[in-house]
Amino acid sequence: MKIIVPIKMVPDLVEELEIDESGKRLDTSFLRFTINEADDHAIEEAVILKEKYGGEVTVIAPDIGEVDDVLYAAAAKGVDRLIKIMGDFEELDSHLYASILTEMIKDMQYDLILTGCEAITDLDGQTGIFLATNLSLPYIGLVSKYKKEDGSLCVNKEFPGGVYGEYKVELPAVLGVMTAEKPPRYVPVAKIRAAMKSAQIEEIDAPEIKVETGIEIEKMYMPEVGKGAEMIEGEPEEVAKKIAEALQNKGLL
Repeated sequence: MKIIVPIKMVPDLVEELEIDESGKRLDTSFLRFTINEADDHAIEEAVILKEKYGGEVTVIAPDIGEVDDVLYAAAAKGVDRLIKIMGDFEELDSHLYASILTEMIKDMQYDLILTGCEAITDLDGQTGIFLATNLSLPYIGLVSKYKKEDGSLCVNKEFPGGVYGEYKVELPAVLGVMTAEKPPRYVPVAKIRAAMKSAQIEEIDAPEIKVETGIEIEKMYMPEVGKGAEMIEGEPEEVAKKIAEALQNKGLL
């Protein structure tokens, strides 16, 4: 089974986020970037499927931040091919990324494409959907269990309220991975260093694509800090009366 895993690099949430001078985007000049969590699960699941059924795993990532470290870590986990997309990715939304991936993937051989179900910078989770649409492939998102049957894959999809649905999709297909069958494996530093010596990162220039999404960011700002919580003390009846009065004053009763 040939599996392709496109991943995203996102700001490390340990860092403090700041808005740049334009007021329309984050200041990324000082940020540390790391792999999106759902994409890390997609890599793990791709390696698990390879170990079960054989095949080859290719990881594709844009040249953002510490992407080389992420790619070498993927190689240490068992990924066979590493591709880094070269270009300016200051404004890489799901529409543009899916269009770039389409041009890169359309002539490649693959049975399955695994993407993260969403990213912290792009919570609509549209990259996999757009990519599947562009490639005329079936798509299922929020999947968590995987079993290959002949030329198909059986997966579980999660719905709100803890409801699961079982689907069978013919390959090739695109899946939006929520979780892998097992947590992403830990890779020792020594193994990553060994991968740096043996693995090769292919650098491919991003195709020149302009995508009109119809969405323009007019302003970004930090949430306004409101008043702190009011602690209500007293006997239960007195506390209940004060809560009722507070709700009534705010028009909630």
